[in-house]
Amino acid sequence: MTLPVEGMSCGGCVASVTRALQQVPGVTEVQVDLDAKQATVSGTADRAAVVAAIEDAGFEVPDQG
Repeated sequence: MTLPVEGMSCGGCVASVTRALQQVPGVTEVQVDLDAKQATVSGTADRAAVVAAIEDAGFEVPDQG
């Protein structure tokens, strides 16, 4: 799944989001793109857990709909 992430401005932000997502049960691969301001997650984790991890790291996932 690919989610938009607001609030990232540097490589440190990317590292923070990446670390947070790697801790989510069921996540097997994480790719965070600073320029596109999005995170792509592979695995069996549900969307709510992924969003919660991003928000707990201090970033926002805007509603997509």
